[in-house]
Amino acid sequence: MPGGEAKSVKILSATHYVMFATALLLGSGWSPSGHGASQKLVLTGASTIAPLAGELARRFESLHPATRIDVQTGGSARGINDVRNGVADIGMVSRALKPEERGLHAHAIALDGVGIILHGSNPIAALRRQQIIDIYTGKIVNWKDVGGQDARITVVNKAEGRSTLELFLSYLKLKNSDIRPHVIIGDNVQGIKTVAGNTNAIGYVSIGTAEYETGHGTPIKLLPLDSITASVASVRNGTFPLSRPLNLVTRGMPKGLVRDFIKFARSEQVHDLVKAQYFVPISVR
Repeated sequence: MPGGEAKSVKILSATHYVMFATALLLGSGWSPSGHGASQKLVLTGASTIAPLAGELARRFESLHPATRIDVQTGGSARGINDVRNGVADIGMVSRALKPEERGLHAHAIALDGVGIILHGSNPIAALRRQQIIDIYTGKIVNWKDVGGQDARITVVNKAEGRSTLELFLSYLKLKNSDIRPHVIIGDNVQGIKTVAGNTNAIGYVSIGTAEYETGHGTPIKLLPLDSITASVASVRNGTFPLSRPLNLVTRGMPKGLVRDFIKFARSEQVHDLVKAQYFVPISVR
């Protein structure tokens, strides 16, 4: 019957369409769940954590060949926002969560400190907290006023959204509007390059990153804070006054691949990677 024939053609066409669409999806990398599908994680946020996260990702991928992990920087604020908005699976946040962020879940993978850095040739060996405040607020503008050479100070500050900035301001009890910077930088590497390239600059960065760079010949030096040496050792023993957790943050309790990666990142089998980045490993029982 003509009607029956037409119906058969419609059914056949629909079947072919499904097969064709499935073939296209498979060709683009999609595969049905539960059948050895490739999996991907996206991490965004703190530049302090990103190099470590990249190393963790490479080792995790070597153990799970079907997994791909994309690590992107942009600051802790981006990590928080991306996780909240579902843009990232995991946010990298180099500070403790704030009260208004209680809906998120933080999973510490290491400890770090924030230290003041100068060019390696600067004769200044230490600065009092008030001197640091006066330099950053523009009351002291020449190194000779704190026992250094007769040279104008170049103040390097962090950009908004960086947790290093928030911790630094909290330590000095200042607002960002109080700071009088000459240079505004983003990540730690940029801050270190800026100070290493300017003999009269002062900045503040991750102690772990700074120790790594000094160990590889970069001409910078860390200053003590409150008479405590700025070092991984003082962060480890809890004496350094400006320390912080390095967190992987999720919107809910982690499940599946996210849970597996976070568990891996907090395990003893990656302590060598944490130490290689000059951070302090956290033992999770």
